Amino acid sequence: MNQCKLEISVVICTYNRAVYLPAALESLYNQQINKDCYEVIVVNNNSTDNTESVCNNFIASHTNAHFIYLNEPKQGASFARNTGAAIAQSPLLCFMDDDAIAHPNYLSLIIDFFKTHADAGGLGGRIIPKYIPSEPVWMSHFVSSLVGNFNYSKEICVFSPNKYPLESNMIIKRDDFNLVNGFNTALPGVKGTLRIGGEGKEFFLKLKALGKIIYYHPEIIVDHVVETHKLTPEYMYRVASGIGRGEKVRTQTISQTTYYFKILEYLFKFGASIILALGYLFQGYPTKMKPIIQFRIDALKGLLGY
Repeated sequence: MNQCKLEISVVICTYNRAVYLPAALESLYNQQINKDCYEVIVVNNNSTDNTESVCNNFIASHTNAHFIYLNEPKQGASFARNTGAAIAQSPLLCFMDDDAIAHPNYLSLIIDFFKTHADAGGLGGRIIPKYIPSEPVWMSHFVSSLVGNFNYSKEICVFSPNKYPLESNMIIKRDDFNLVNGFNTALPGVKGTLRIGGEGKEFFLKLKALGKIIYYHPEIIVDHVVETHKLTPEYMYRVASGIGRGEKVRTQTISQTTYYFKILEYLFKFGASIILALGYLFQGYPTKMKPIIQFRIDALKGLLGY
């Protein structure tokens, strides 16, 4: 194998996804670049399934690639991502979920992009839901973001001021990651059965405040597994309310006034959700109505601390 400079580190934090983790790892093993050009760091965040043995077995059977396994006992994705980033050896950090599947040209596109866009402070790509067994009839564009759907633009572009990559497909220069001290652990993401989300939003807003330019590339793609348990009202509530809880923490850190304005914004979005739901009714898709409104109710509950 030809020697290659280590150019990118992929960090995967994992929690009880042993059944899906092999597909994520295989997708990274089968990338269309030299295996000496990248490393994959898997951070086990207190899984109670057989995640450890799955990872160790994979590493033992793929010795011609750079896969690293470690544990992070502090619960929460932000802790795990920071732990993985701390041992990364390359100039680029790529964060991917444990139930995501990278397309074969994923890493090569990322590396090439940063070589041709010296001004890039960060990068996000497309996330395509892979529903198991199939997309439910009540799913809509306005709800699918809760299960990771992300398709920001058909062209390469700069994110607008209040838009940013999603956590399961985001890339950052390691120096810039360190500049903002990584992810805010007061926004840990998934923490057991509770979710306090928005860690990616806060992270990229801090970068933007420093003048960093964050790009979107529609062909940097991962498929994101959406299994049956992610399509239950309980799961959707956990994610939606977690968005609200995260916004409460983030805005109150800025000021109480900022928090109050966020409440007004969420009330406006609740009203807008009713209009959107009525639109689906008139189009003949009544099953899509309730999830749109429920999303906004659950997010508002989280923002208000319920």
